[in-house]
Amino acid sequence: MSKKYRHEEHEEHVDESWLIPYADLLTLLLALFIVLYSMNSLDIKKFEEMSQAFNIALNNGQGVLESSTIVKIGDDEGKKREEEGSKDDSQKQNQDEQALEALKKKEQEDLENLKKQIDAYIEKNGLTSDLETKLNFSQLMITISDNALFAPAQASVKPESRELAVAIGKMLQKYPDYEVIVSGHTDNVPINTSAFKSNWDLSSTRAIRFMDILLENKKLDPVRFSAIGYGEYRPVADNKTAAGRSKNRRVEVSILHSYTDANQAQKLSVQNE
Repeated sequence: MSKKYRHEEHEEHVDESWLIPYADLLTLLLALFIVLYSMNSLDIKKFEEMSQAFNIALNNGQGVLESSTIVKIGDDEGKKREEEGSKDDSQKQNQDEQALEALKKKEQEDLENLKKQIDAYIEKNGLTSDLETKLNFSQLMITISDNALFAPAQASVKPESRELAVAIGKMLQKYPDYEVIVSGHTDNVPINTSAFKSNWDLSSTRAIRFMDILLENKKLDPVRFSAIGYGEYRPVADNKTAAGRSKNRRVEVSILHSYTDANQAQKLSVQNE
């Protein structure tokens, strides 16, 4: 009699195949949250680096983070920041231009007021034949005949003429922020004395001596003053006549707009002579 073996039934195992897609789903959700967090950051470069790292880790370089939409989001963000920056720059430029225009207007008003004061002084003291003022967009120029200041072939300001230089200095002290250039000019008659070997020497020394009197006013800043001599080489009239030579012998005091380069202003004044 054969023995009958009874096979014990195997216990049934729970089907765990669902764990694989569930793990994938969790991985994708983690990646999604990381992406969302990264998109909230303004550092696009770091986001792109992280995107490449996740793509390689998830699917051999190809994955959910590789998307033209993500790149476009980064591009749009960059464009938006660029537009905002451009707008800010434009606003700042407009503000700077408005501030410059206000400065120009204020300076023009200052020089107009100074011109009125000097013109009033000229008329009051009967100096209309010896002094002249001219205002343009670059400077206020005061032209003084040499007869009003110096003896012939001399560079010392006449004692009776010192009052004129002192008066101009007092007017200038109300406008301390302007550059002032004092320039000397002669006619084309050569000079060769023990004191001056040429018209260059005479014109330069006259400019310096007049500036010395201006700067006796301690309220004026010497840093803003300079003196120069042009000899006979910047005439305003024909040297062939006595009247023309008389006009060419002069001292000019130029008060410059502060926003204008001093050298350029000097060139402009020469062109307008």
